[in-house]
Amino acid sequence: MCTVCGCAADDATISGETPMSGDYVHAPSGPDHHHSPHPHPHAAHHPRSHQDAHALEHPGGAAPVLSSEPRLVSIERDILAKNDALAMHNRRHLATHQILALNLVSSPGAGKTTVLVRTLSALMERLPVAVIEGDQETSADADRIRATGAPAVQVNTGRGCHLDAEMVAQAFDRLPLPTGGVLFIENVGNLVCPAGFDLGEAHKVVVASVTEGEDKPLKYPHMFAAADLMLVNKCDLLPHLAFDVEALIANARRIRPDIGVLRVSASTGEGFDCWLAWIDTARALRQAAAAE
Repeated sequence: MCTVCGCAADDATISGETPMSGDYVHAPSGPDHHHSPHPHPHAAHHPRSHQDAHALEHPGGAAPVLSSEPRLVSIERDILAKNDALAMHNRRHLATHQILALNLVSSPGAGKTTVLVRTLSALMERLPVAVIEGDQETSADADRIRATGAPAVQVNTGRGCHLDAEMVAQAFDRLPLPTGGVLFIENVGNLVCPAGFDLGEAHKVVVASVTEGEDKPLKYPHMFAAADLMLVNKCDLLPHLAFDVEALIANARRIRPDIGVLRVSASTGEGFDCWLAWIDTARALRQAAAAE
């Protein structure tokens, strides 16, 4: 179990492009395969032991506070170091094949999969593409991706709340990599845990929908600080909502002043020309960097 967020990596499974009964590979379990905790030490916000909880509930009570924070910090550093090393391995592997990897992150229901389906449909005729699809359970989103004709691998994290670099590395073995093209990694819907995990991607792209609050960047600053681009999705619904897009953008830029912003609608295609142009530019820059 994750030392901070409480998610469990031991349940993670990876399925191939054509899942069948029994076509699941269990990710390694054990103390070295726990999800990495977030780099922000929010362990301080939760009781660290039963004694801590008792002391908080009964100030001055009989149970002493036995702090485990130094040990937690040590574990965090060890786990993050392992994840970062694997992420660097992934990054070198992707660079060797001149692949642009994009890590799509959002809260549940923001529309990542719908954005991805429309994006793949637009790119597939001119670029190699592939998808690593992360969810706690089911292959529903991966099935939607495969319906476009794009190769996809489903990673089910079980009780885990995010993908990590080892899961992505294992997915490489089950996926025809899009040499010279784009690998999309659709992370588990969560604005907290995925922020702290480098998967080897070139960019994190956060999808924020207009059906959410304008204060999402302020509530979940680590995610927006980690993202290079924010897609403001479902803009076709703006005439029917009391939503202030400018306030959302201003809040995102309070957290990260240089974050890119594109307004899109995955339903109508609004703004997708700009999104596809952003991908082409990022891909060209990535290939130029890999050639140096």
